[in-house]
Amino acid sequence: MATGIAVQRNASEAAQEQQAAAQQVLGIISGFWLSRAVQVAATLEIPDLLADGPRDANDLAAASRTHAPSLYRLLRALASAGVLRELPGQCFEATALSNLLRKDVPGSMRSTAITELGLMHYASWGNLIDTLRTGDYAFQTTFQTDPWTYLKGHPELGAIFNDSMTNVTKVMQRAILEAYDFSPYRKIVDLGGGQGLLLKAMLEASPQARGVLFDAPQVVEQARQVLRDEPAAERIEFDAGDFFQGVTAGGDLYTMKWILHDWADAESRLILQNIRKVMAPGARVLVLDMVLPEPNVPDFGPMMDLNMLVMTGGRERTEAEFADLLTSAGLRLRRVYTTKSPLGIVEAEAAE
Repeated sequence: MATGIAVQRNASEAAQEQQAAAQQVLGIISGFWLSRAVQVAATLEIPDLLADGPRDANDLAAASRTHAPSLYRLLRALASAGVLRELPGQCFEATALSNLLRKDVPGSMRSTAITELGLMHYASWGNLIDTLRTGDYAFQTTFQTDPWTYLKGHPELGAIFNDSMTNVTKVMQRAILEAYDFSPYRKIVDLGGGQGLLLKAMLEASPQARGVLFDAPQVVEQARQVLRDEPAAERIEFDAGDFFQGVTAGGDLYTMKWILHDWADAESRLILQNIRKVMAPGARVLVLDMVLPEPNVPDFGPMMDLNMLVMTGGRERTEAEFADLLTSAGLRLRRVYTTKSPLGIVEAEAAE
């Protein structure tokens, strides 16, 4: 009798575990619905429209030029996920999540949502299975070009992408500055430095240093405008170029945030070799990328690695993979610093 009760209890527990697992799988399957809903709301500037207080769905539809009954269903879905909060009378108000999707708040993630969940990524991820079958990255096969050429041909998207990178940098730069001492350096060269906010922060942490912002010509011009009123701009040289052809010489610190992860090992090696050729004696190289954890550890890195496979043909790397890559370029891994962000700091020096 007791055995029968135990069997029934075990069967009941197994059924409950299966039901919980099914709910979790359903959440995973439907996850992209919420992602796309967030992207559309950000594009329509719904969070900005709610900045001054609650508004009803009809008012929001008129302001966003959308169909009111359909917009209400989008807003209700977002409220069910905590992105908005629904009030009586089909009214909606902002939450801490939606406030991060506004244009005018520190740490805004609006441009990131629009970029990462827009056509470039959405269409490319739709072809993930082709990448797994061929090894060719999905963006290339989807759009018949690389992401950087595509963005050059679509300057509005390019501006949103650059703004996204700037906003992500704002969120992460404090963690970078807390983890690493920039004060010993005199010439900091930031490769692929975008709009220059990380370089500005590094120079503020190293008042005696001068900086070089190295990026593509159109990005450098954007950076000049972004930084023109910043005191640190007086210590910044703007150098337009192609890091596959060569980089600014004489730096005693070379930094790259989310650069090497865009590229496979062959291209990453070439970038590092170009640095190795011109770095000052005793110089350091900092690679600001995710450092992949041991298997089965909950971490954002493996998903970002999959995104790199889809979007650029690049990759995130383990510490051992960074060490091998650096060695192949005439450099040596000194240390990996962890930060209070998804980024790690991989520090290297010239090999003897």
